[in-house]
Amino acid sequence: MPFAISTFYQHALRHWVLSTFPREPSRGVDYLHPQGDPGLFGPDSVTWRIHGDFPGMLAGGLCALMLQTLHPRALAAVWDHSGFRHDLLGRLRRTTAFVGGTTYAPRQAAQALVERVRCIHAGIHGHTADGVPYAANDPELLTWVHVTEAYAFLQGFRRFGPVAVPAWAADAYFDEVRRIAEALGASHVPDSESAVHVYLHDIRQDLRFDARSREVLAVLHAIRLPVPLAGISRDVFMQAGASLLPRWAADMLGRTPMQGARARMAASVLRTLAPAFRAALRHGVAAQSCQRMGRDADSLHAFPPRAEKQVN
Repeated sequence: MPFAISTFYQHALRHWVLSTFPREPSRGVDYLHPQGDPGLFGPDSVTWRIHGDFPGMLAGGLCALMLQTLHPRALAAVWDHSGFRHDLLGRLRRTTAFVGGTTYAPRQAAQALVERVRCIHAGIHGHTADGVPYAANDPELLTWVHVTEAYAFLQGFRRFGPVAVPAWAADAYFDEVRRIAEALGASHVPDSESAVHVYLHDIRQDLRFDARSREVLAVLHAIRLPVPLAGISRDVFMQAGASLLPRWAADMLGRTPMQGARARMAASVLRTLAPAFRAALRHGVAAQSCQRMGRDADSLHAFPPRAEKQVN
């Protein structure tokens, strides 16, 4: 009964995803209407493809959180103004909802999400343990958070996605998603893969791994992330995220060779599971948004020819 088994696991995976990362109907995001509204990116964008693959986005989101523990001012904002010790999963859920909404929602709803986050950021400020001032609406900090997420999401798609990412598509992706960072107030946002590598190289002098980093990382690794199927450890998802870290960041975080081997093994497991996640979530917000635009959702499983992609 292979079909019955397959259907059972698809339902189990879908139930896990929607219970762990529930949609938020209270915010009124309707991904099916109005018809023909492309939102901020549209169905021909690279972003719709990268952000539509759940395994890469989950692993990428966890990787980005690990990277973000290395920036003292960004970390201080989390330390002082979030309930990360009790609700780190909530933060991951909110990030997931924001990325999904700004990617796929109709334009007015996406812009409302951006404005809501801008208002939240306005009230977040303080000083690091060393007395250095920080503010969540600091353009430099916004760029750091954006770059770590975009970098990690792209690496997640490369590792777990259904198709290879052409070099032009990677550049187009960074050029597309920078508009969200800029709308939030970020400045000097890198707009290509080479520019991202330069940015990450240059900012390393400002990063450090300290006691606060260790505590936040410990909380992250103890996150209550329910597993979808018996026998699949929560650690698979965490280590798959760690597998996406750039080598220099893994070294700064003090990851050992044994942890590196576990990360590679976890990445192999998640890569095997990835097609099952795609099958289980084939009616998600990406597919609904394709329906809004009169497109076949399967079109997101391949990149459009380069000649049809115009980078803004």
